[in-house]
Amino acid sequence: MSRLIGLGLLLAGLLYPFAVHFGMAHFAPWQFALLLGGLWLARVLTGERRPGILWIAGVALVFCALLALFNSPALLRWYPVLISSLMLSLFGVSLKFGPPMVERLARLREPVLPDSAIRYTRQVTQVWCLFFMLNGLIAASLTLWAPLSWWTLYNGLIAYGLMGLLFAIEWLIRQKVRGQA
Repeated sequence: MSRLIGLGLLLAGLLYPFAVHFGMAHFAPWQFALLLGGLWLARVLTGERRPGILWIAGVALVFCALLALFNSPALLRWYPVLISSLMLSLFGVSLKFGPPMVERLARLREPVLPDSAIRYTRQVTQVWCLFFMLNGLIAASLTLWAPLSWWTLYNGLIAYGLMGLLFAIEWLIRQKVRGQA
């Protein structure tokens, strides 16, 4: 059940900009808040009780509560900024209090990492922090000053394309680094 809810949150995040763009004519912001808040609440109730996940879910639930309370179409557009900020916080805190987020992910496949890999995962975590910071700033700028169509294009397509490009570049660099080791 937890995986199904996680998949629901992932799909909601991926489709959110398009749902806002095309759904605002048919649904009120409080209805978006109810659906999104329900997914986050289900995640809290059925998922792992790790502090980072609970903290992120708590912030997302507060956002959904404010969205429902104010029923503001403008507030709908801040969700991608919130998610980028939360990811930046999660990756950034892992740099300070360790191990870095990318190292944690790498250890799922290889529990024992050489020192060079640990340094590399720290650098990759820093790159992801930079990505989430820039992505959040772009999303915020589009929220404040751009038409809804631009906001939807960036948050629904371009941001994910950039994320995929970053994954691909990192994978290529990792293959090269591994070949030299």
